Amino acid sequence: MKPKNKHNHNDLGLDTKTVAEGYRALNKDGTFNVRKQNVSFLEQLNIFHSLVSMSWLKFLTVLALGYFTINIVFASLYLIIGMEHLTGIHGTTPLDQFTEAFFFSAQTITTLGYGQVAPLNLAANMVAATESLLGLLLFALATGLMYGRFSKPYATIKYSTHAVIAPYQEINGFMFRVVNPKNNQLLEVEVSVTLSLKRNTTDLRDFHLLELERTKVVFFPTMWTIVHPITPSSPLYGLSPTEILIKDAEFIVMIKAFDESFSQTVYSRSSYKAQEIKWGEKFTYLTKRYGTGVSIDISSIDDTHTADLN
Repeated sequence: MKPKNKHNHNDLGLDTKTVAEGYRALNKDGTFNVRKQNVSFLEQLNIFHSLVSMSWLKFLTVLALGYFTINIVFASLYLIIGMEHLTGIHGTTPLDQFTEAFFFSAQTITTLGYGQVAPLNLAANMVAATESLLGLLLFALATGLMYGRFSKPYATIKYSTHAVIAPYQEINGFMFRVVNPKNNQLLEVEVSVTLSLKRNTTDLRDFHLLELERTKVVFFPTMWTIVHPITPSSPLYGLSPTEILIKDAEFIVMIKAFDESFSQTVYSRSSYKAQEIKWGEKFTYLTKRYGTGVSIDISSIDDTHTADLN
């Protein structure tokens, strides 16, 4: 016996109920606008993901801080053991001795060992041996992280800041532009756009998979204007700018492509809220002739001009 009231939902796995105005499921950068509460620190901890996903500036800062912190710790241990148990130390003040111990630590952790400073007693030798082993492990880990960051495939697709409602053939259309600013080649690029609308008098939301002018292109060397024709079957048909704002519309974009450089499939996400839509404007055509080919000014991806709606 089939269950009653069974419906096909296209909610993408997002919450169908909102409790506040201005709800946004997906941020512009593709991250989900979700904050998880009452999760323990150990459950949240994911060091590898954090180090691989953070920006290069943060990553290099973490490496530098870690490197200097470890050397400061071991330099302090050598001071506690006593400078008389390290040969080649010539400093007379505490600062000079700490500086020489710090650079001895740096030479030990990198297994460089110039030979000027060397441990003499058992305690100093044990600390130096431990530091050498720790250095081998940490540099192997840092090398793996660097490789993971360089080998991680990701789509660097740039989206227009705003979408537009512009004339399209004999009707109007919802449009936005995307471009790949990098020199890597993306093939078999597929796109889907889902419209999230708030129901009248309730906090529930409906999700509509929009029909597009084209959902796939084989090659993606230039700029692509993605178009949803607003036909009578479109959930946008007959809606005014005010009504779209009242319904708290959100257009959720998902792009899938094959990256030729990594030979892997990559994904890109973004979204447009109702207030990020320009009505009665059309994107400026940017492709120009360049020798035997064409050129595109990517910095002008947001350029539009006024156009009368049908």
